Amino acid sequence: MHTHNWFRALSLALLSALLLIGCGTTVVNPVTGREERTVMDEATEIAEGGKAHKQVLAEYGVYDDPQLQAYVDGIGQKLAQRSHRSELPWTFTVVDSPEINAFALPGGYIYITRGLMAHLDSEAELAAVIGHEIGHVTARHGAQRATRQQDAGLGVLAATVLGAVLESRGVGGAASGVSQMSQGVAAGWLAGYSREQELQADQLGAEYLVRNHYDPGNMVDVIGALKAQENFAADMARAEGREPPSGTNWLSSHPSNDQRLAEIRSIAAGYQGTYEDDGRDRYLQAIDGINFGESREQGVTRGQNFFHEELGIALTAPRGWRIQNTPEAINVVNPAGDAGLIVRLVPPQAGNTHDEIIRNLIRPTEGRVERGKLHGLAATQFVGARRNDRGQPESVRVVLVSGPQDRNYLLNYGARDAAALRRAADGLAEAQGSFRPLSQSERAKAQPWVLKTVPYPRGGFAELARSSPLGPRAEAQLRLLNSSYASDREPRPGQAVKVVR
Repeated sequence: MHTHNWFRALSLALLSALLLIGCGTTVVNPVTGREERTVMDEATEIAEGGKAHKQVLAEYGVYDDPQLQAYVDGIGQKLAQRSHRSELPWTFTVVDSPEINAFALPGGYIYITRGLMAHLDSEAELAAVIGHEIGHVTARHGAQRATRQQDAGLGVLAATVLGAVLESRGVGGAASGVSQMSQGVAAGWLAGYSREQELQADQLGAEYLVRNHYDPGNMVDVIGALKAQENFAADMARAEGREPPSGTNWLSSHPSNDQRLAEIRSIAAGYQGTYEDDGRDRYLQAIDGINFGESREQGVTRGQNFFHEELGIALTAPRGWRIQNTPEAINVVNPAGDAGLIVRLVPPQAGNTHDEIIRNLIRPTEGRVERGKLHGLAATQFVGARRNDRGQPESVRVVLVSGPQDRNYLLNYGARDAAALRRAADGLAEAQGSFRPLSQSERAKAQPWVLKTVPYPRGGFAELARSSPLGPRAEAQLRLLNSSYASDREPRPGQAVKVVR
């Protein structure tokens, strides 16, 4: 859970974006050489991309590693300078997110998450991801999307920024936030590049790799690594009796299928040449020590516990329940997935007292208030009714807690229906009752994990798993991190491999 809110910040940007709708102009596409009508010429691309860049950084934060940032920027700038739009003021940023993603904004703003970097295996694979994203910018795909959105009643910034948000989250992860800002707009359509645009970005990415002496076959390797990550996530979900996740990584927001993978192979095979080494040693040295999983600023999940050192809070999920740590909230979800406790940080402007917060956030029509304590923290429970956004009456049950550092938290019971709420009542009460100040002994557990490189031992991944903090599925996850998941590929003894410490 972050201490800021991306969607709230964006709402102000959207107001100004609506003023940008115009009749458009004609430009020459730098890649195709053909004229196209657009609402976003190059100057507007740069200006609006710069505004959106600030919003992206406000949400994710820049990953705090100047050497890693310089390394990624160096790769990106090298690729961009041999692209179709070398004159753009290109910006390459590693953002502080465990998600497995990369995305682009018009004007030359490219983002890669530290989560994706952990799963790549060489500099050439990093270049393949960046080259694909550069291709979206050089071919003006964001500007083309903005032009399409003109007829949908959205401004330039709305089209490009919301699309980038959806890509960065995975389509499913951002749909609820988008609906808060653009009712009636098909969020999936906003996010989606067309099949032709994806193929063009693949072709351009391969071309930019070759121009910089990287083997274009690394684009195939990246797709293979990310498909392995999806398979791993699905296998883990099935092992825990859950539905496999969807919309969680770069493949989800850049749709891929067997035909597209075949096309990428065909594109790569069309280039013949001698290429430099893949830069694996340089890459592993660059990412050595990078945070793995959740960060200190996001709070960390350790088994059934959630610890947030920066906020000074902790909570525990009931047995069989799971914790979902999102930028907007901490969700403690029951095994059926139809009920959960939602913990949100209350914005300071919502009020100074519990009564003010209830009036401003809940806007109740009736109800009762009970005062109490929760692990020594002042707590107020409200049970009553309110009218939802459609004006319909609905019941509401929330607990407000004054946590450390004068921050207030809203603990809200959520369920698919009344029956699900009744079935989950005991677990919800247990989760609520676990909300507490972070103890001194828990602070050590609140530290993030980091990625390290070690020589591959003769005992293989099984030996590495015995000293890993990743839990019972450590061996599978270590294989995933080292391009050995569900394959016969095995590192040589003594070869550098990635582990989690």
